[in-house]
Amino acid sequence: MSIDFTHFTPLSSLGGGLLIGLAAIMLIHFCGRIAGISGIVAGMLTKQTRKEGWRIAFIAGLISSPLLFALFFPLPDINVQASWPVIIVAGLLVGIGTRLGSGCTSGHGICGLSRFSKRSLVATLTFMVVGIVTATLTGLWLG
Repeated sequence: MSIDFTHFTPLSSLGGGLLIGLAAIMLIHFCGRIAGISGIVAGMLTKQTRKEGWRIAFIAGLISSPLLFALFFPLPDINVQASWPVIIVAGLLVGIGTRLGSGCTSGHGICGLSRFSKRSLVATLTFMVVGIVTATLTGLWLG
């Protein structure tokens, strides 16, 4: 995958980070829930005994946000160079990893660290180290 970094602007990145933080704060304040995407999606896929429309609203917001953004600003060009089987296997591995790690990067890295969770600190450090090692080895291997 390649992203056009020549059009990177720190202000748009800051704005995105602020919106993610605001969404996490609003979800915990109004619903008492942590904004971990893997947990939100897993909750939608399992049988729930009570109505939890906030999950649907949160996922709808994630899907509609880039569409709303595209009304006002051009979306960056993204070129995915992997085949569909590689993308599917990668997605399954990420899903398995989030279940093994009791959460995803958003849950641990954004919400867990802000609550000073030791488990989230260990998980986030593990995500980062494994990601750096994987990217480095893949870069060396692919040349």
